[in-house]
Order: sequence, then structure tokens, then C-alpha cells
Amino acid sequence: MTQISSETRHGWGRFARHYVEMIIAMFAGMIVLGIAWDAVGISFSYATQPELAYLLMAFDMSVGMAAWMRFRGHRWAPTLEMCAAMFLPVVPLFPLLWLGFVDGDAVMIFSHVAMFPLMLAAMLWRKDEYRSC
Repeated sequence: MTQISSETRHGWGRFARHYVEMIIAMFAGMIVLGIAWDAVGISFSYATQPELAYLLMAFDMSVGMAAWMRFRGHRWAPTLEMCAAMFLPVVPLFPLLWLGFVDGDAVMIFSHVAMFPLMLAAMLWRKDEYRSC
């Protein structure tokens, strides 16, 4: 039976902690910037302006994650990869929206579901970085 070293367990614990931190930062960015946009009168509806609504929300989440990652000392490459995970879900979804196969609410739901595995994939791509921070 193979024994997992304490260092390995600790590294994967840091990896898991970082994943949770990214989710918290993502929602914090979405909430804080969402409130700020509302305060200045900028608001888009998923029913009538789904592209703009999604892109603004992805931007808000990216700002939260990027700010936290830079605070934690991450380089720009992994920071931008994590931000890309917020925008990548719309690559297949916007054409489906434009063709009428999905509506704005479906874009929002499917993209949120896709973000989490995409964030995990970005982290696994650079697992050593996320296990050591």
C-alpha cells in the first residue's frame, strides 16, 4: 500500500483552498461590482441583452479573481488563465443563442455550470503553482 506523504497532502490541501478562494473571489467581484454598476445605472437583462449581461458579469467575476490572485502573489499568466475560464463558456453558447437554440437564461445557467470545471482545469494545468501558494 502506497503512503501519501504529509507534504503531498498539504500541497493538495493548498490546491483545494485556492479553488474555494477563487469561487469566493468570483462571487465577491460579481456582487461588489454588480452593486457598483447598479448604482451608476448600468444594468443588462439576460432576457433582452444576454450578451452584454453575460460579458459584464464575467468581467466582474474576473476582476474579483484577478485582484485576489495578484494579492496572493500569482503571476499574470495563471491569473489571466483563470479569468479566461469566465469567458470561455460563451464561445459555444453565444452562437447557440444567436441561432435561437438557447435563451439568455440558459446561457447564464450553462456558463456558470461550465465555469467551475474550467477553473479546475486552469488550476490543474499549473498544479504545482496552486499547490505551493
